[in-house]
Amino acid sequence: MAGRTAPFSRFEWMIAWRYLRARKAEGGVSTMTWISLIGITLAVFALIATLAVRAGFRSEFVGTILGANAHVTVYQSGEISETGVIDRTIKDFDAMAAKLREVPGVTRAAPLVKGQVMGNLRSRNAGVEVFGMRAEDLAELPRIADPTTSDGDIGRYNEGIAIGSGVARELGARVGDRIKLISPNGVKTAFGTSPRISSYEVVYIFSAGRYDIDRTRVYLPFTEAQLFFDRDGVADEIEVMVAEPEKVEALAVPLMMAAGDRALVWTWKQASGGFLNALEVEDNVMFVILSILVLIATMNIVSGLIMLVKNKGRDIGILRTMGLTEGSVLRVFFICGAFTGVLGTVFGVALGCLFALYIDPIFSFVNVLLGGEAWDPSIRGIYRLPAKLEFGDVMSAMSLSLGLAFVVTIFPARRAARMNPVEALRYE
Repeated sequence: MAGRTAPFSRFEWMIAWRYLRARKAEGGVSTMTWISLIGITLAVFALIATLAVRAGFRSEFVGTILGANAHVTVYQSGEISETGVIDRTIKDFDAMAAKLREVPGVTRAAPLVKGQVMGNLRSRNAGVEVFGMRAEDLAELPRIADPTTSDGDIGRYNEGIAIGSGVARELGARVGDRIKLISPNGVKTAFGTSPRISSYEVVYIFSAGRYDIDRTRVYLPFTEAQLFFDRDGVADEIEVMVAEPEKVEALAVPLMMAAGDRALVWTWKQASGGFLNALEVEDNVMFVILSILVLIATMNIVSGLIMLVKNKGRDIGILRTMGLTEGSVLRVFFICGAFTGVLGTVFGVALGCLFALYIDPIFSFVNVLLGGEAWDPSIRGIYRLPAKLEFGDVMSAMSLSLGLAFVVTIFPARRAARMNPVEALRYE
């Protein structure tokens, strides 16, 4: 037999399989091996579920930013006017927007008027941020103009006002109601400043998918916003959308050159950079922690294999005297340990993928059990726990689990291979 057994031959697989399916009383698979199998399954499941939620959260967060906000905001540095007031408004906004649209990679450039006011309906009030925008520009915001998550007719936008679902909830407003916008910066009189108050019909209620946007944002037709905020003939900034938002930094300089000497730009990555960096750090830390969890689970394979080697000492001695090589013995016990790792990894990947695919009903069930308090959108910013299953994340989890399982299995398998057959049979 010596020298004639090919590595991982049928004979070695047969011996390993007999050891794996043997009863505990016969020195077969121990309780520790079952614990190892369950541990690896749960560890891989936790790793894949965490990676899926991480990817889904980032995708949802970035999606709400890119779907309801400018990829790049172009504004001007302050200029002291004749009255001594610093003026940051853009006078030739249409010409500037036209130049910005000519920059390669820019898909849209729209003038904008912004201001913070108080919204009022009957006896209820809410602080809101008004975005003065033209109807054709509003229709190009995918998260705002989505008919599946909105109520009302966006085609009537020029006849009234569009408000977020959170604003509507705070004010108790529905389509057709008239809400008042109250600005403290009104008309100056001899008796002080009189607040500016205007009433508008709610023609459209949107849900952008972000709590902070839906809770505060209101869209007003551009000319109405100019009139309300006393911005006659000017805009506050230019909203720019680009074809590749992830590469927006490369367009910063061309946009500044196209907008003129006083122009300044502010990208979506700069606006959300702190959160995205914190999210990346958290992702890396969670991956390391869960990798340690997988390592601990695979270390149980060592305990199970050591027990198996001890129980099979007599068999090892007999096989060695019959001519089985050290390499064959090592491969037999390597197969026993690796089988546990492979099986646990497969079960863990299956559970993790199922969790990611069916996270919505699972989360709904958990939310019901906890009385609807499992997820607070006012804290987390989005309305649900997202999950996005990515091939690279699944392969990373599989590679980590299988790699660790194979490595830790080698040590007890080498101990079995180096066992002296004389010592193993001495007391038999």
